[in-house]
Amino acid sequence: MTVRTVDVVPHDDHVVTAKEALEGLYLRLEMEAEVRLVAAALRAGWTANEALDAIDQLRADDTKH
Repeated sequence: MTVRTVDVVPHDDHVVTAKEALEGLYLRLEMEAEVRLVAAALRAGWTANEALDAIDQLRADDTKH
């Protein structure tokens, strides 16, 4: 087994910011979470609009804290 050593680039030499590097993953995870929440709400008998309204309210409450 060959072990390869990768040079670590100092943080000030990065081409993209940490935010730029993580943004795509963050958005995909956010979308996946919303899909799962809506699916659970639909299985519980809520309408899609009720589920989306509840998610929006949760987000609004979360940003207040």
